[in-house]
Amino acid sequence: MTVNAQQSQSPTSTDRIEKHMVLRAPRARVWRALTIAEQFGAWFRVKLVGEFAAGETIRGRLVIPGYEHVTLEMLVERLEPEHYFSYRWHPYAVDPKADYSAEPTTLVEFRLEEQAGGTALTIIESGFDRIPLSRRAEAFRMNDQGWASQSEKLARYVEAQ
Repeated sequence: MTVNAQQSQSPTSTDRIEKHMVLRAPRARVWRALTIAEQFGAWFRVKLVGEFAAGETIRGRLVIPGYEHVTLEMLVERLEPEHYFSYRWHPYAVDPKADYSAEPTTLVEFRLEEQAGGTALTIIESGFDRIPLSRRAEAFRMNDQGWASQSEKLARYVEAQ
């Protein structure tokens, strides 16, 4: 895997996280790892209930040590087979005492392109500037680190198959 993880040049440097990588795996394999709930859960470390479907919300508990109390809710926006997958969620919503339901969500996008010897993948999460100021910087920092780590996990998962 070649990982070139960088923040994009956007109008504000706090609104958008962007990670680029080339995975040594066919695009169909990467697509399945992203859009089949059981496979997504295997590398992301979340136990999802249901399947990804446009317009539907899928939920699941994290199985990451120290975060087992966190339930992810992901509203699937678009699925364009083997090209594009997006969902909305509440970034770094890990405080069990907080109610995040009234907060805006960020948009997570996965863009896949054919690349010699594998698949080019871009992961973008945008919309942080709309998150309440009291937790915006931490949500951005934690998700930036999180996507760097998750990118590596995804690469190991798809390249091992």
